[in-house]
Amino acid sequence: MTRRFFLGLFLSICLPAVSVANLSAADVFGGTLHAVDLGDYQGFVIEPKNPGPEGSRPWIWYAPILGNGPSNNIAWMGRQLIERGFYIVGVNVGESMGNPAGRKGYSKFYDEVVAKFKLEPKARLLPQSRGGLMLYNWAAENPEKVRSITGIYTVCDLRSYPRMERAAQAYGMTQEELEKHLAEHNPIDRLEPLAKAGVPILHIHGDVDKLVPLEKNGQVVHDRYKKLGGKMELIIVPGKGHEAVKEFFEDQRLVEFMATAGPPAPEK
Repeated sequence: MTRRFFLGLFLSICLPAVSVANLSAADVFGGTLHAVDLGDYQGFVIEPKNPGPEGSRPWIWYAPILGNGPSNNIAWMGRQLIERGFYIVGVNVGESMGNPAGRKGYSKFYDEVVAKFKLEPKARLLPQSRGGLMLYNWAAENPEKVRSITGIYTVCDLRSYPRMERAAQAYGMTQEELEKHLAEHNPIDRLEPLAKAGVPILHIHGDVDKLVPLEKNGQVVHDRYKKLGGKMELIIVPGKGHEAVKEFFEDQRLVEFMATAGPPAPEK
């Protein structure tokens, strides 16, 4: 299969989204959608109708966001989480591939939504596909602001996707420069801060994923994170690839993991 085919498949999975432009304080996933204008970047917050337990304001941070609203892929999970009092947020920083500019935009967005909506200081991250490059790189630099990570066929190695030539363009470097500094920007090499902070992780990934191979991404994260003393579970879905199917987006285990912030952190 050609690279063009895989790119088309990738975009078809990640692009479908609720458009903020067509909604005003809209009902999305059972909550109220608010636009967040950061000037260079546009984001959103879906506010639940009822608060979380004991008035808490837990939240799910989803990536990637390519339009100006949440992906319909997470509608099934989103409705359950909104009903439990969770906020769902996201921000469009473009095809950053987790580069420093995108991370800076994420930090600006974090400060804005936590202050404006009085959210809990720790986010529960939900990276899908290349959203892993974005959220994992931000999390590695802000582990104290992360409650848990729930990944859906998550990209964790720039060499795997988008591969070094395209990644270098996103990072404003030559391929040789990015190779030299890869450990500073590659999620699989930046897990130690998260393990030290006791951040629990759950990934779900198909074993025939050709676009984002399991063995180069989720499996590597799992093996390295466990060696670092971190708590992680990897759910492998047999016979499924990089596709928007119920096996990935309607698995109750993901909802419960996000809702409970994962299993207890390992004792020091």
